[in-house]
Amino acid sequence: MATEGVSALSKSQIAYQWIKERIADGTFSPGFRLVLGQIAQELGVSVVPVREAIRLLEAEGLVTFERNIGAQVAMVDETDYQNTMQTLALVEGYAAALAADVSPPEVLQTARRLNAELADCLHHFEPARFTALNREFHAVLFAPCPNPQVLDLVTRGWNRLSGLRMSTFSFVPGRAHESVAEHENILDLLERGAPAHEIELAVREHRLATLNAFLAYQAERHP
Repeated sequence: MATEGVSALSKSQIAYQWIKERIADGTFSPGFRLVLGQIAQELGVSVVPVREAIRLLEAEGLVTFERNIGAQVAMVDETDYQNTMQTLALVEGYAAALAADVSPPEVLQTARRLNAELADCLHHFEPARFTALNREFHAVLFAPCPNPQVLDLVTRGWNRLSGLRMSTFSFVPGRAHESVAEHENILDLLERGAPAHEIELAVREHRLATLNAFLAYQAERHP
């Protein structure tokens, strides 16, 4: 009996670490449903240790139970996410506009390559990979910004989003398709040397469109 207890505890700890790591790296983002049977099959264990792991994570506030849905990764503070996205829309748009005049040709080439990778991701969608590539795409555009204070504000905004563990693409996958198309529009503006205010507006509206997709999802779930 003692051996069985140790074995069960070991399996539950393995399940606990496995799930927690995927929450931390964004593979299981806020709102992601945790299907016990699928996790158990992935780990090669019974549902019992997985259920115990879920209870531990619930006690830590990382997992919640919702009626008719079951276990899911805890949502982030909606107000904090909204404020961060609105701020990013302003500063990232301005950073991209400032960067446009001083960006070397290879910036546009790198951005197009990254957006092609994002488009390829749509065929075998992985929210965590898409989110990482999306961040890299935006970083390439605003990195040449000559104003270090504006650049610092953008970086702080992105870091805050990472801390929130939020990726709208995880539970509104249709937004990913729209995002890639909007990226193409921004790149076309940059390629033809559009006025700075047009680039700034396009980047700002792109960021706000992702926020609006999240708010619409929330309103649908909790009318």
